[in-house]
Amino acid sequence: MEKMPRWSKITLKIFGGLVALVFLIFTAIGLYVNANKKSLLETITKQLNKNLNGTLTIGNMEPTFFKGFPGVSISLKNVVMKDSLWKTHQHTLLEANDFDVAVNTMALLTGTIEIKKIGISNAKIYLFTDSNGYSNTAIFRKKDKKKKPETESSSDARLRKFSLRQVSFVVDNKKGHKLFQFDVETLNGEMDYSFSGWEAKLKLKTMARSLAFNTRRGSFIKDKMLEGPFKINYNEDTGIIDVAENQLNIGKDPFLIGAKFDTSKENTDFSINIKAPGILWRDAAALLAPNISAKLNMFDLKVPIDVTCTLAGNMGPGGDPAINVTALVKDNVLTTPGAVIDSCNFRGVFTNNYLNGQGFTDANSAIKLYQFKGSYSEMPFSIDTMFIHNLDKPIATGVFKSKFEIAKLNKAIGEETLHFTKGTANVKLAYKADIVDFKLSKPIVTGVVDIRNADVSYVPRKLNFTNTAISLNFTSTDLFIKNIRLQSGKSVITMDGSVRNFLNLYYTAPEKILLNWQIKSPELHLGEFLGFLGSRKPAKKTKRHAKHSSFSEDMNDLFEKSMVDMHLRVAKVYYNKFVATDATADLFLSEAGIGLKNISVKHGGGSLKLDGNISQKGSLNHFSINTTLSNVDIKNFFYSFNNFGMTSLTSKNLKGFLYSKTKIGGTITDQGKLVTNSLNGKVVFDVKKGALLRFDPIKNVGKFAFPFRDLDNITFENLNGHFDIRGQRITINPMQINSSILNMDVAGVYSMSTGTNIALDVPLRNPKKDDDLTDKREIQARRMNGIVLHLLATDGEDGKIKIKLNRNRNKGK
Repeated sequence: MEKMPRWSKITLKIFGGLVALVFLIFTAIGLYVNANKKSLLETITKQLNKNLNGTLTIGNMEPTFFKGFPGVSISLKNVVMKDSLWKTHQHTLLEANDFDVAVNTMALLTGTIEIKKIGISNAKIYLFTDSNGYSNTAIFRKKDKKKKPETESSSDARLRKFSLRQVSFVVDNKKGHKLFQFDVETLNGEMDYSFSGWEAKLKLKTMARSLAFNTRRGSFIKDKMLEGPFKINYNEDTGIIDVAENQLNIGKDPFLIGAKFDTSKENTDFSINIKAPGILWRDAAALLAPNISAKLNMFDLKVPIDVTCTLAGNMGPGGDPAINVTALVKDNVLTTPGAVIDSCNFRGVFTNNYLNGQGFTDANSAIKLYQFKGSYSEMPFSIDTMFIHNLDKPIATGVFKSKFEIAKLNKAIGEETLHFTKGTANVKLAYKADIVDFKLSKPIVTGVVDIRNADVSYVPRKLNFTNTAISLNFTSTDLFIKNIRLQSGKSVITMDGSVRNFLNLYYTAPEKILLNWQIKSPELHLGEFLGFLGSRKPAKKTKRHAKHSSFSEDMNDLFEKSMVDMHLRVAKVYYNKFVATDATADLFLSEAGIGLKNISVKHGGGSLKLDGNISQKGSLNHFSINTTLSNVDIKNFFYSFNNFGMTSLTSKNLKGFLYSKTKIGGTITDQGKLVTNSLNGKVVFDVKKGALLRFDPIKNVGKFAFPFRDLDNITFENLNGHFDIRGQRITINPMQINSSILNMDVAGVYSMSTGTNIALDVPLRNPKKDDDLTDKREIQARRMNGIVLHLLATDGEDGKIKIKLNRNRNKGK
């Protein structure tokens, strides 16, 4: 075995001697501290109280050598620090169960105290400011810069290192309504001093219980774990504390945070800069005060966003700090109270200081969304700049643009009122709207909506239109509807319209809306619009479209409650067998029904003028009309209206030109058919150059009474009369018929079912014998000469009218 070199032995001896010496020194120091505990405690207490405007008390002191090695660490127990006005406010600045102080060993042996490190654990630090602005931190006297420095033998009480373990740290500012409360799990710091100030490096892990810049509104980052390093610089000349930007984890999200505090100002100005390079919307909202997060939680973004935020204010009274937030949203899904926006992109800016000098309040807050793009129910849209101002009573403005296939509206608004199958829409609208419950309320819009080649159904009335075109032009108050083209079956309509004071009435009183229409059509088939006669079919409310029901209901109210003033010019009108040309009409539509004015058509070689109204009640529609017919072909007229329900007398039996005035009412179904026996009114008529052709009731009697006269073609120059219509019965007021084969006086009741009773007085003399007479009085005197048959037309057993002798010679009932 080789011997250890001599130099190695010497080295080991020296090292062992040094270890023994250090052990002896620490043992001696321990003995010294134990022997002089009382005097050392008094010395430390006096040293620490030197710069305090209050009291610091220490319950006990024990040496803990190895904590501060190579220095000496002294553990102080039950350390309490109170300012001079503690009895007034009762808030203790410091209560520490364990307060470890590391001191310079050599200085301690010379009887002086040089503090190298302080460690506080199981403690509570409470910085209190009352409503008058007094703070218990007044216990720390400000350093007098003019005062000459003490001699080198004086103790240096400046900290070099410090740590906190399980410490409750509270800043309670009653004057400024601020409350900052942290449960510090660990805090380790190192201090370096210079002539101009100091620099601190910290590593923190703490639970934020409250970060309330305004206790009346709640706390930011409440109950969130904060963990990360800090680098802080303080300049005594300027009073500026600068916190360098560093990563701080708040909860599960990393943030880059930097800050600046100006302690030279009376209330300490501050600014805090926060960057979140990718955070979920709900996670970001959870970090804000309840008054803000409650509003933000009404929305959501599916993908993390980049956010920057600055907070600027002071620790004095005055409410919230200035808040400025910028967010960048790319290819995201935005959920709002009223819709889900896909492919969402925008740059958002928030400030609570929109107008300088107006305070940091909700009323002075604003949100701007730049280059907003998205897709709603597969309909792409954009808003150049959306601006929302005054969050107490928010108002939103912007310019909305969109171009889409109109069939996609079905999913967005529901199909209870309008159902689209094809076509395109191009929208450009500037809007201004209140925001109520985070939805646009009563927007005022200006701009244009163009719809082209659309197929649409108006569901409540089962009306279908094809190849529809509409241009809606919104002004600040009115709505102009231009270039409308509607096609329903064979009907083609072009329309222009306007609504004055549209938006105001739409929101407040839709029943007062008056839509003025100018309508033209080359060909109009009325049967294709019978849906307007029927009762409205209630919209089906499905669970699928429940969230859209409000819009559909509003549209239903608009269509059904609004009034429409229509002025029509139609080249050709068709209704069942009725055909008219050059039609003009003024129609007034309201909830009560349809008003008819100035209706004029050409029909059967003549003209028809009409006015009246139609009232809608359930599936039946009551009408009341006044008509004037001039020179209308009576055969064509009876054919067009299905002989007015008569079976014995039809268009095949008539010839001539009708002049008539009627005042009549009745009921038609929602299919446009006349309800049997519903007619009531009066008819005054005059038939010129008329003829009764092959009318069986006359022929059946005449073939016996007038075998040599032409009963198939009974002509008359002028036939006039006055009928009263009451349901099934038509009362024929006494009238004279002067025809080519006979004269007769007629009066009685004609029934469309049973009950016909018509008295006919027929002279047998041939009227042709009077053809050579020109004196009307003589002709009238002769017409009833000779034998007169008194006949009675009544119901036969087979349902047909039978004519027999009127033995009672009654002329009707």
